[in-house]
Amino acid sequence: MAIGVKNGEAVVRAPYSVSKEEIERFVSANAEWVARRIAEQRLKEEKNKDIRVLTEAELAELKKQAMIVIPARVRCYAPMVGVDYGRVTVRSQKTRWGSCSARGNLNFNISLMRAPLAVLDYVVIHELTHRKHMNHSKEFWADVARVMPEYKLAEKWLKEHGDEIMKECGVK
Repeated sequence: MAIGVKNGEAVVRAPYSVSKEEIERFVSANAEWVARRIAEQRLKEEKNKDIRVLTEAELAELKKQAMIVIPARVRCYAPMVGVDYGRVTVRSQKTRWGSCSARGNLNFNISLMRAPLAVLDYVVIHELTHRKHMNHSKEFWADVARVMPEYKLAEKWLKEHGDEIMKECGVK
């Protein structure tokens, strides 16, 4: 069984063979966790309600800038990571900051242009490192840390502010 929170409500996934009583026990055992997640969601919604969404013209300008800045950062870090790459694209993605295909094509979220440069650099390094390791193994993280020892600060920034910058770009 699994439990999550979506739109302020607990959502339970369970096989059909699980009884209603078992599900209720499972929910009761996780009630504190559910309450915390609901409270966190409400805080996040409250925090995000005053964010101004960029206009179409502002987004177009941001994408134009992104198509200059992001490929330049990729060119800068590829030799440090020790990899080559294919095409670089920028998109309005809802769930990912970046991705790397098996062919070496890199995709980046336009919302990264609203993040500090160190955060953008972290995502670039992260995706370039997938050219060596198509996983998140110990070796993968060691290679990320070799190029950017403070990468955990960038991850933390994305967790704390990612929803805001995606909302600004009209993604969330």
